[in-house]
Amino acid sequence: MSKEKLCFLRNLFYNIRMRTLDTSVIGDCVYRLALRAGVAITPACRAALAATAAHEEGAARFALDTVLQNADTAAREHMPVCQDTGMAVVLLELGQDVHLAGMPLADAVNDGVRRAYREGYFRKSICDPLTRVNTGDNTPAHLHVELAAGDRVRVTFLPKGFGSENMSRLVMLTPAEGRAGIVNAIVEAVRLAGSRPCPPVYVGVGIGGAFDSCALLAKKALTRDVGTRNPRADVAAIEDEALEKINALGIGAQGFGGSVTALGVACEIAPTHIAGLPVAVNMQCHCIRCEKETL
Repeated sequence: MSKEKLCFLRNLFYNIRMRTLDTSVIGDCVYRLALRAGVAITPACRAALAATAAHEEGAARFALDTVLQNADTAAREHMPVCQDTGMAVVLLELGQDVHLAGMPLADAVNDGVRRAYREGYFRKSICDPLTRVNTGDNTPAHLHVELAAGDRVRVTFLPKGFGSENMSRLVMLTPAEGRAGIVNAIVEAVRLAGSRPCPPVYVGVGIGGAFDSCALLAKKALTRDVGTRNPRADVAAIEDEALEKINALGIGAQGFGGSVTALGVACEIAPTHIAGLPVAVNMQCHCIRCEKETL
């Protein structure tokens, strides 16, 4: 068989195996998710807030009732649920059997963000860190791409407000500090934040990895529904202990006191170096907005 024929057959087999997806499809998906996320908290978030309100009283109960009324009005009227419509965080799980065609992926994602923030009348909050000049369209998005098995693309859109983002922390513990050190780091981050991240908060935690990947673990933890637990029993135990100690702080809804300062703690874990124990705490306010779609 000639070299040309072998090359033809190889390319033919490659094209049969691969699924071609135009990046504009991903951009359109980001557009849809951004429009939905801007006006609606997640069902799990609303359920957790309602359950919390039922057990609180006084100023904390008033704050939670107001938060719930605001969320319901925003969803009904298709208006932003918070004035901080956030930095556009986009997490992509890209199947390795997908061949992307069309414009560069980042350009397609930014196009989806740009259209959604314009048509949804969402605040544009992204600027140069030094000159503070606004980019005018809430781009660039904060894009993370992770390869996965298969021929599908999982798109997660998380608009991240910076009232809570600014309260996030990353610490490099020593291995000897162990589980107690991890729990203390989580609780201390919430204690130091006080009322500034608009509690009751949702606390995303990364354990392990390296300096940079640990922070991404914490961000990914926030895409889990409130009330879910890590499948590892030892990690779930850290979630439970940290949540109990956080709620004993007495900060409460919007800082008005009460029994619930956090709706939940979600931990994600990854292997790390024998000499380190990185712990990242990514704070999320009570306004949990997260939308997902698989293409």
